[in-house]
Amino acid sequence: MKPVALAALLAASTALAPAALSAQELTIGLAASTTSMDPQFYVVGPNSAMARNIFDGLVNQDENQQIVPALATSWKIVDDTTWEFTLREGVTFHDGSDFTAEDVVASINRVPQASTNSPSSFMPYVKAIKDVQAVDPSTVRITTDEPTPLLLNNLSRIAILPAEAAETTTEQMNSGEGVIGTGPFQFVSWVPDSEVVVERNDAYWTEPAAWEDVTFKVFKNNSARVAAMLSGDVDMIESIPTADTRRLVDAEDVEVVSVAGNRVMYLHMDQGREESPFATDAEGKNPLRDPRVRRALSLSLNRAAIVDRIMDGQGVPAGQLVPEGYFGYDSEIAPDPYDPEAAKELLTEAGYPDGFELTFHASNDRYPNDSRVAQAIGQFFSRIGIDTSVETLPASVYFSRASNLEFSFIMGGAAVETGEASGVLGPLLETYGESAGRGNRGRYSNPEFDSALSEARQTLDEEKRRELLEKATEIAMTDLGVIPVFYLANTWALEDGIDYPGRSDGYTLAYDVRPE
Repeated sequence: MKPVALAALLAASTALAPAALSAQELTIGLAASTTSMDPQFYVVGPNSAMARNIFDGLVNQDENQQIVPALATSWKIVDDTTWEFTLREGVTFHDGSDFTAEDVVASINRVPQASTNSPSSFMPYVKAIKDVQAVDPSTVRITTDEPTPLLLNNLSRIAILPAEAAETTTEQMNSGEGVIGTGPFQFVSWVPDSEVVVERNDAYWTEPAAWEDVTFKVFKNNSARVAAMLSGDVDMIESIPTADTRRLVDAEDVEVVSVAGNRVMYLHMDQGREESPFATDAEGKNPLRDPRVRRALSLSLNRAAIVDRIMDGQGVPAGQLVPEGYFGYDSEIAPDPYDPEAAKELLTEAGYPDGFELTFHASNDRYPNDSRVAQAIGQFFSRIGIDTSVETLPASVYFSRASNLEFSFIMGGAAVETGEASGVLGPLLETYGESAGRGNRGRYSNPEFDSALSEARQTLDEEKRRELLEKATEIAMTDLGVIPVFYLANTWALEDGIDYPGRSDGYTLAYDVRPE
């Protein structure tokens, strides 16, 4: 803290809590590293969360993933394929330039360029947009090639940059050049796998943040993150390791926040290749293409035990990709029961009474207890006769190799980024293509599923759209294009004297951290 600011606070009161004394500076311990400073490059939680500290969309999502005005104050549907947005006036970018409609046009048009070589791009969020025009400096008109009822949800994922940044490359942004938004904080520096430093945007279009300087420090090691919290090296941490929850709850001067999360942990299987590198039967063929095998694998899992014993209760067993309460959730679909005998019967029916060989790959530093969860899942598979090996890798290696289809059976975590079912059904299960199914690492493909999902995306009638999303979910879960395991809870630990409401998307946003 600056000496003058500290002196002023001490003069005001000698009885302030320690957190209040450092109210101009905030240090946050993150569980995973941002992999790019380009907010339009890669759809992955750590990147999206960091981007929200620096950038705004036309609309944003609140802590419950409901759409709220941001750079657009209002909008209207002109006709089935035309939307008009009224922009917030008086907004400036971090470089002092005025925000206008031209910036919106350039930002949306930049997404295809930013998507080059992306492991999971933002293209699905803009692919329905046929044209975007600046009607005047404070009005934007977006035309879609078909009715697009989820346009607002999709636009909440697109960061708005200055028009001058339209040609700025991801590589340039990763070097620190052109990381300019309208958000509550402005970029200072980034050291990959180490820290991101931002400073307050005093010209923010709503109330400025409580913190003058914020440092996000990366602690991939769970014990190190907890130790940093308990030692006072950081003011708050995200993703409390489940084994340390009670320790932090009981700790003096520490508060724990836990909210239901939107991230589902799931298993993805190679369903596109007849011969797969790490899943082979006696004839060298890929058994994962058989839906009976996939169902057997699902029935072998004791989801409740995984949540209770490994996650210390921080989770909910999952039978589909969105949790209850989200648009598109199908109340008729429950998690598969734990039934190893039924699983063995299905394997026998599929022609594998003696199982087959499988190597299961997972990350070991991306999600809470990911390595332990993977080991437990491997043991469940082994109990029904599948000769299972488990290999875990650092996320920095694992995800790129998984995207290159180097594995046969993997574990991932997918957040409902748009706040409704299509936001995860599409990336994970839609037939892989140039702008579809970019996270479909199992190459699942079902035309009936694609059709239901596509129609839902074009249906403005809310009830009919809900029915179509539930139909798509039913198809995918009948096929088990992926196997849902459980939904994560989102947790934070904070020093006494500061508050954080928590978010269903798990994002850690410094703007929402407030002194008590």
